[in-house]
Amino acid sequence: MHLENTPANELRYSEDSMFRALGLILDAWDEAAESGVKPEQMAYAALFTALADLVTLYGEDSVVRLARNLQQRIELGEFTLDRTTH
Repeated sequence: MHLENTPANELRYSEDSMFRALGLILDAWDEAAESGVKPEQMAYAALFTALADLVTLYGEDSVVRLARNLQQRIELGEFTLDRTTH
């Protein structure tokens, strides 16, 4: 399943739990936006929540290693959904 242009409700009912989780997060994101929360505020809140949960589950050292690898993944465009300039 490709994520681009995939409706959140389709993801929410996927057999893959990762896609279901993404669908639920996208629904919450839309709800927050409709209530006036800015996208950058949601992004920071989501990052904080995700990192805090990962630290609780795997420890600080593991999360530091994960975070260090993010730079290269970002630079390679892994998180760029609109790739018109790549």
